[in-house]
Amino acid sequence: MRLKSLSILLFAGTALGAVEARAAGELNLICSADVVICEQMKGDFEKSHDIKVNMVRLSSGETYAKIRAEARNPKTDIWWAGTGDPHLQAASENLTLEYRSPALDQLQDWAQKQAESSGYRTVGVYAGALGWGYNSEIFKTKGYKEPACWADLLAPEMKGEIQIANPNSSGTAYTALATLVQIMGEDQAFDYLKKLNANVSQYTKSGSAPVKAAARGETGIGIVFMHDAVAQAVEGFPVKVTAPCEGTGYEIGSMSIVKGARNLDNAKVWYDWALSPEVQSRMKDAKSFQLPSNKTAEVPEQAPKFENIKLIDYDFKTYGDSAKRKALLERWDREIGAVAN
Repeated sequence: MRLKSLSILLFAGTALGAVEARAAGELNLICSADVVICEQMKGDFEKSHDIKVNMVRLSSGETYAKIRAEARNPKTDIWWAGTGDPHLQAASENLTLEYRSPALDQLQDWAQKQAESSGYRTVGVYAGALGWGYNSEIFKTKGYKEPACWADLLAPEMKGEIQIANPNSSGTAYTALATLVQIMGEDQAFDYLKKLNANVSQYTKSGSAPVKAAARGETGIGIVFMHDAVAQAVEGFPVKVTAPCEGTGYEIGSMSIVKGARNLDNAKVWYDWALSPEVQSRMKDAKSFQLPSNKTAEVPEQAPKFENIKLIDYDFKTYGDSAKRKALLERWDREIGAVAN
Protein backbone atom coordinates (compact mmCIF):
# COMPACT_ATOMS: atom_id res chain seq x y z
CA MET A 1 0.00 0.00 0.00
CA ARG A 2 2.83 2.35 0.88
CA LEU A 3 4.50 1.66 -2.49
CA LYS A 4 1.21 2.16 -4.30
CA SER A 5 0.60 5.47 -2.48
CA LEU A 6 4.14 6.59 -3.25
CA SER A 7 3.63 5.75 -6.93
CA ILE A 8 0.42 7.78 -7.01
CA LEU A 9 2.16 10.73 -5.38
CA LEU A 10 5.08 10.51 -7.82
CA PHE A 11 2.69 10.31 -10.78
CA ALA A 12 0.69 13.26 -9.51
CA GLY A 13 3.85 15.29 -8.97
CA THR A 14 5.11 14.46 -12.46
CA ALA A 15 1.77 15.38 -14.03
CA LEU A 16 1.64 18.66 -12.10
CA GLY A 17 5.19 19.43 -13.17
CA ALA A 18 4.23 18.82 -16.80
CA VAL A 19 1.26 21.17 -16.50
CA GLU A 20 3.43 23.84 -14.88
CA ALA A 21 6.05 23.42 -17.61
CA ARG A 22 3.41 23.87 -20.30
CA ALA A 23 1.98 26.91 -18.53
CA ALA A 24 5.45 28.45 -18.22
CA GLY A 25 5.89 28.01 -21.96
CA GLU A 26 2.78 29.88 -23.09
CA LEU A 27 1.89 33.42 -24.07
CA ASN A 28 -1.59 34.87 -24.55
CA LEU A 29 -1.33 37.48 -27.29
CA ILE A 30 -3.80 39.84 -28.91
CA CYS A 31 -2.65 41.09 -32.30
CA SER A 32 -4.30 44.20 -33.73
CA ALA A 33 -2.54 44.27 -37.10
CA ASP A 34 -3.53 42.57 -40.35
CA VAL A 35 -3.96 38.82 -39.90
CA VAL A 36 -1.07 38.01 -42.30
CA ILE A 37 1.55 39.81 -40.21
CA CYS A 38 -0.06 38.48 -37.02
CA GLU A 39 0.41 34.91 -38.24
CA GLN A 40 3.97 35.62 -39.39
CA MET A 41 4.93 37.11 -36.03
CA LYS A 42 3.41 34.17 -34.16
CA GLY A 43 5.19 31.63 -36.38
CA ASP A 44 8.58 33.36 -36.22
CA PHE A 45 8.42 33.69 -32.44
CA GLU A 46 7.46 30.05 -31.88
CA LYS A 47 10.30 28.90 -34.16
CA SER A 48 12.89 30.77 -32.11
CA HIS A 49 11.43 30.27 -28.61
CA ASP A 50 10.13 27.35 -26.59
CA ILE A 51 6.90 29.26 -25.96
CA LYS A 52 3.47 28.47 -27.38
CA VAL A 53 1.59 31.58 -28.50
CA ASN A 54 -2.19 31.60 -28.08
CA MET A 55 -3.09 34.40 -30.47
CA VAL A 56 -6.36 36.24 -31.05
CA ARG A 57 -6.73 38.86 -33.80
CA LEU A 58 -8.86 41.83 -32.73
CA SER A 59 -9.01 45.46 -33.84
CA SER A 60 -7.49 47.95 -31.40
CA GLY A 61 -10.84 49.33 -30.22
CA GLU A 62 -12.12 45.82 -29.51
CA THR A 63 -8.88 44.94 -27.72
CA TYR A 64 -9.07 47.96 -25.45
CA ALA A 65 -12.68 47.06 -24.56
CA LYS A 66 -11.71 43.44 -23.84
CA ILE A 67 -8.73 44.35 -21.64
CA ARG A 68 -10.87 46.85 -19.75
CA ALA A 69 -13.65 44.30 -19.22
CA GLU A 70 -11.19 41.69 -17.96
CA ALA A 71 -9.18 44.04 -15.72
CA ARG A 72 -9.94 42.08 -12.54
CA ASN A 73 -9.06 38.75 -14.13
CA PRO A 74 -6.78 39.38 -17.14
CA LYS A 75 -6.75 36.67 -19.83
CA THR A 76 -4.26 38.48 -22.07
CA ASP A 77 -0.52 38.84 -21.48
CA ILE A 78 0.51 41.17 -24.27
CA TRP A 79 -1.14 43.36 -26.88
CA TRP A 80 0.88 43.87 -30.06
CA ALA A 81 0.11 46.46 -32.76
CA GLY A 82 -2.93 48.57 -33.47
CA THR A 83 -3.09 52.35 -33.26
CA GLY A 84 -1.47 54.02 -30.29
CA ASP A 85 -4.48 55.98 -29.03
CA PRO A 86 -6.26 53.02 -27.37
CA HIS A 87 -2.91 51.79 -26.03
CA LEU A 88 -2.44 55.21 -24.44
CA GLN A 89 -5.98 55.10 -23.09
CA ALA A 90 -5.31 51.70 -21.52
CA ALA A 91 -2.11 53.10 -20.02
CA SER A 92 -3.92 56.11 -18.54
CA GLU A 93 -6.45 53.75 -16.92
CA ASN A 94 -3.66 51.64 -15.36
CA LEU A 95 -4.64 48.59 -17.41
CA THR A 96 -1.11 48.01 -18.70
CA LEU A 97 2.23 47.51 -17.03
CA GLU A 98 5.28 49.76 -16.93
CA TYR A 99 8.19 48.10 -18.72
CA ARG A 100 11.40 49.62 -20.07
CA SER A 101 12.89 47.30 -22.65
CA PRO A 102 16.69 47.13 -22.99
CA ALA A 103 16.01 47.90 -26.68
CA LEU A 104 14.38 51.26 -25.91
CA ASP A 105 17.40 53.37 -26.86
CA GLN A 106 17.52 51.65 -30.27
CA LEU A 107 14.15 53.12 -31.26
CA GLN A 108 13.14 56.16 -33.29
CA ASP A 109 12.35 59.32 -31.32
CA TRP A 110 8.61 59.01 -31.99
CA ALA A 111 8.60 55.50 -30.50
CA GLN A 112 10.51 56.61 -27.43
CA LYS A 113 8.19 59.61 -26.96
CA GLN A 114 5.21 57.26 -27.12
CA ALA A 115 6.75 55.23 -24.30
CA GLU A 116 7.66 58.28 -22.23
CA SER A 117 4.21 59.88 -22.55
CA SER A 118 2.55 56.68 -21.29
CA GLY A 119 4.82 56.29 -18.27
CA TYR A 120 6.47 53.40 -20.20
CA ARG A 121 3.23 51.42 -20.26
CA THR A 122 3.31 51.22 -24.07
CA VAL A 123 5.89 51.65 -26.83
CA GLY A 124 5.88 52.39 -30.55
CA VAL A 125 6.55 49.44 -32.87
CA TYR A 126 5.78 51.05 -36.24
CA ALA A 127 4.28 54.20 -37.76
CA GLY A 128 2.09 54.99 -40.74
CA ALA A 129 0.21 57.97 -42.18
CA LEU A 130 -3.52 58.16 -42.77
CA GLY A 131 -4.88 58.59 -46.30
CA TRP A 132 -6.87 56.49 -48.72
CA GLY A 133 -6.65 54.03 -51.53
CA TYR A 134 -8.99 54.25 -54.50
CA ASN A 135 -9.74 51.88 -57.36
CA SER A 136 -8.31 53.60 -60.45
CA GLU A 137 -10.33 51.40 -62.84
CA ILE A 138 -13.64 52.40 -61.22
CA PHE A 139 -12.63 56.08 -61.33
CA LYS A 140 -11.61 55.85 -64.99
CA THR A 141 -14.73 53.93 -66.06
CA LYS A 142 -17.11 56.28 -64.22
CA GLY A 143 -15.19 59.44 -65.07
CA TYR A 144 -14.61 60.49 -61.47
CA LYS A 145 -12.06 63.15 -60.52
CA GLU A 146 -9.13 61.59 -58.67
CA PRO A 147 -9.43 62.62 -54.97
CA ALA A 148 -6.40 64.56 -53.76
CA CYS A 149 -7.89 66.32 -50.71
CA TRP A 150 -10.32 65.67 -47.87
CA ALA A 151 -12.70 68.13 -49.58
CA ASP A 152 -12.81 65.96 -52.74
CA LEU A 153 -14.46 63.13 -50.82
CA LEU A 154 -17.61 65.26 -50.47
CA ALA A 155 -18.26 65.43 -54.23
CA PRO A 156 -21.86 64.35 -55.05
CA GLU A 157 -20.65 61.67 -57.49
CA MET A 158 -18.88 59.95 -54.60
CA LYS A 159 -22.26 58.92 -53.11
CA GLY A 160 -22.02 55.26 -52.08
CA GLU A 161 -18.38 55.02 -53.20
CA ILE A 162 -16.61 55.44 -49.84
CA GLN A 163 -15.96 53.04 -47.00
CA ILE A 164 -14.37 53.82 -43.64
CA ALA A 165 -14.35 51.84 -40.41
CA ASN A 166 -16.38 52.56 -37.29
CA PRO A 167 -14.17 54.50 -34.81
CA ASN A 168 -15.58 52.52 -31.88
CA SER A 169 -14.01 49.29 -33.11
CA SER A 170 -11.22 50.60 -35.33
CA GLY A 171 -8.14 52.54 -34.32
CA THR A 172 -7.71 53.58 -37.95
CA ALA A 173 -11.10 55.29 -37.99
CA TYR A 174 -10.52 56.89 -34.59
CA THR A 175 -7.26 58.32 -35.96
CA ALA A 176 -9.25 59.72 -38.89
CA LEU A 177 -11.78 61.27 -36.51
CA ALA A 178 -9.08 62.81 -34.30
CA THR A 179 -7.17 64.00 -37.38
CA LEU A 180 -10.16 65.87 -38.80
CA VAL A 181 -10.86 67.45 -35.40
CA GLN A 182 -7.27 68.68 -35.22
CA ILE A 183 -7.31 70.02 -38.79
CA MET A 184 -10.74 71.67 -38.75
CA GLY A 185 -11.79 72.10 -35.13
CA GLU A 186 -14.37 69.81 -33.53
CA ASP A 187 -17.62 71.40 -34.74
CA GLN A 188 -16.40 71.83 -38.31
CA ALA A 189 -15.03 68.27 -38.32
CA PHE A 190 -18.42 66.89 -37.35
CA ASP A 191 -20.10 69.04 -40.03
CA TYR A 192 -17.65 67.49 -42.51
CA LEU A 193 -18.37 63.95 -41.25
CA LYS A 194 -22.13 64.51 -41.62
CA LYS A 195 -21.60 65.50 -45.26
CA LEU A 196 -19.19 62.60 -45.79
CA ASN A 197 -21.79 60.21 -44.36
CA ALA A 198 -23.95 60.83 -47.45
CA ASN A 199 -21.17 59.26 -49.54
CA VAL A 200 -20.28 56.38 -47.20
CA SER A 201 -21.71 53.00 -48.20
CA GLN A 202 -20.45 51.12 -45.12
CA TYR A 203 -18.74 51.64 -41.77
CA THR A 204 -16.66 48.49 -41.41
CA LYS A 205 -15.44 46.81 -38.24
CA SER A 206 -11.80 46.52 -39.34
CA GLY A 207 -9.64 49.49 -40.28
CA SER A 208 -8.08 47.87 -43.36
CA ALA A 209 -11.35 46.38 -44.71
CA PRO A 210 -12.37 49.50 -46.72
CA VAL A 211 -9.34 49.43 -49.04
CA LYS A 212 -9.65 45.67 -49.48
CA ALA A 213 -13.21 46.30 -50.68
CA ALA A 214 -11.90 49.01 -53.04
CA ALA A 215 -9.28 46.61 -54.37
CA ARG A 216 -11.99 44.06 -55.17
CA GLY A 217 -14.09 46.68 -56.92
CA GLU A 218 -16.84 46.65 -54.28
CA THR A 219 -16.40 50.35 -53.52
CA GLY A 220 -14.44 53.24 -54.99
CA ILE A 221 -12.41 54.47 -52.02
CA GLY A 222 -11.26 53.16 -48.67
CA ILE A 223 -10.10 55.64 -46.02
CA VAL A 224 -7.26 53.77 -44.34
CA PHE A 225 -3.64 53.98 -43.33
CA MET A 226 -1.64 54.44 -46.50
CA HIS A 227 0.49 51.35 -45.94
CA ASP A 228 -2.68 49.21 -46.02
CA ALA A 229 -3.50 50.69 -49.44
CA VAL A 230 0.08 50.07 -50.60
CA ALA A 231 -0.29 46.41 -49.62
CA GLN A 232 -3.23 46.06 -52.03
CA ALA A 233 -1.33 47.80 -54.83
CA VAL A 234 1.67 45.50 -54.32
CA GLU A 235 -0.68 42.52 -54.67
CA GLY A 236 -1.52 43.77 -58.15
CA PHE A 237 -4.89 45.40 -57.50
CA PRO A 238 -5.65 48.72 -59.30
CA VAL A 239 -5.31 50.77 -56.13
CA LYS A 240 -3.79 54.25 -56.08
CA VAL A 241 -2.62 55.68 -52.77
CA THR A 242 -3.15 59.30 -51.69
CA ALA A 243 -2.14 61.53 -48.79
CA PRO A 244 -4.70 64.36 -48.41
CA CYS A 245 -3.49 67.81 -49.49
CA GLU A 246 -4.79 69.62 -46.38
CA GLY A 247 -2.58 67.44 -44.18
CA THR A 248 -3.12 64.19 -42.34
CA GLY A 249 -2.54 62.42 -39.07
CA TYR A 250 -0.58 59.28 -38.46
CA GLU A 251 -0.52 56.32 -36.17
CA ILE A 252 2.15 54.97 -33.90
CA GLY A 253 1.36 51.29 -33.81
CA SER A 254 2.10 50.26 -30.25
CA MET A 255 2.69 47.36 -27.89
CA SER A 256 1.65 46.94 -24.25
CA ILE A 257 1.97 44.34 -21.52
CA VAL A 258 -1.33 43.80 -19.72
CA LYS A 259 -1.31 44.48 -15.99
CA GLY A 260 -1.76 41.18 -14.16
CA ALA A 261 -0.36 39.14 -17.07
CA ARG A 262 -0.23 35.47 -16.11
CA ASN A 263 2.86 34.86 -18.25
CA LEU A 264 4.74 38.05 -17.49
CA ASP A 265 8.26 36.76 -18.17
CA ASN A 266 7.18 35.43 -21.56
CA ALA A 267 5.44 38.72 -22.33
CA LYS A 268 8.74 40.54 -21.73
CA VAL A 269 10.53 38.05 -24.01
CA TRP A 270 8.05 38.82 -26.83
CA TYR A 271 8.29 42.59 -26.12
CA ASP A 272 12.09 42.69 -26.46
CA TRP A 273 12.02 40.36 -29.47
CA ALA A 274 9.39 42.44 -31.29
CA LEU A 275 11.53 45.58 -30.96
CA SER A 276 14.59 43.96 -32.57
CA PRO A 277 15.71 45.09 -36.05
CA GLU A 278 15.66 41.52 -37.37
CA VAL A 279 11.98 41.06 -36.52
CA GLN A 280 10.91 44.49 -37.74
CA SER A 281 12.81 44.04 -41.01
CA ARG A 282 10.70 40.92 -41.67
CA MET A 283 7.37 42.79 -41.61
CA LYS A 284 7.59 43.59 -45.33
CA ASP A 285 7.56 39.83 -46.04
CA ALA A 286 3.96 39.81 -44.82
CA LYS A 287 3.13 42.80 -47.07
CA SER A 288 3.21 45.15 -44.08
CA PHE A 289 4.68 48.43 -45.25
CA GLN A 290 4.75 50.53 -42.09
CA LEU A 291 7.82 52.46 -40.94
CA PRO A 292 9.63 50.31 -38.31
CA SER A 293 10.43 51.80 -34.92
CA ASN A 294 13.92 50.32 -34.61
CA LYS A 295 16.42 52.73 -36.15
CA THR A 296 18.45 49.96 -37.80
CA ALA A 297 15.51 47.94 -39.15
CA GLU A 298 15.15 47.84 -42.93
CA VAL A 299 12.54 50.31 -44.19
CA PRO A 300 10.41 48.72 -46.94
CA GLU A 301 10.99 50.37 -50.31
CA GLN A 302 7.22 50.74 -50.84
CA ALA A 303 6.52 52.26 -47.40
CA PRO A 304 4.96 55.75 -47.58
CA LYS A 305 7.69 58.03 -46.21
CA PHE A 306 6.81 60.76 -43.74
CA GLU A 307 9.06 63.28 -45.49
CA ASN A 308 6.86 63.00 -48.61
CA ILE A 309 3.56 63.56 -46.73
CA LYS A 310 2.07 66.72 -45.23
CA LEU A 311 1.65 65.57 -41.64
CA ILE A 312 -0.13 67.43 -38.88
CA ASP A 313 1.47 67.64 -35.43
CA TYR A 314 -0.80 64.86 -34.18
CA ASP A 315 -1.49 65.26 -30.46
CA PHE A 316 -1.24 61.68 -29.19
CA LYS A 317 -1.48 62.63 -25.53
CA THR A 318 -4.75 64.58 -25.88
CA TYR A 319 -6.49 62.16 -28.26
CA GLY A 320 -5.24 59.11 -26.42
CA ASP A 321 -6.75 60.48 -23.20
CA SER A 322 -9.64 58.37 -21.90
CA ALA A 323 -12.07 61.26 -21.36
CA LYS A 324 -11.35 62.91 -24.73
CA ARG A 325 -11.68 59.65 -26.63
CA LYS A 326 -14.94 58.79 -24.86
CA ALA A 327 -16.42 62.23 -25.60
CA LEU A 328 -15.52 62.10 -29.30
CA LEU A 329 -16.87 58.57 -29.74
CA GLU A 330 -20.10 59.45 -27.96
CA ARG A 331 -20.55 62.46 -30.24
CA TRP A 332 -19.81 60.30 -33.30
CA ASP A 333 -22.42 57.75 -32.17
CA ARG A 334 -24.96 60.50 -31.59
CA GLU A 335 -24.41 62.59 -34.73
CA ILE A 336 -23.01 60.11 -37.29
CA GLY A 337 -23.59 56.53 -36.21
CA ALA A 338 -27.24 57.08 -35.34
CA VAL A 339 -28.02 58.42 -38.83
CA ALA A 340 -25.54 56.31 -40.82
CA ASN A 341 -26.74 54.92 -44.12
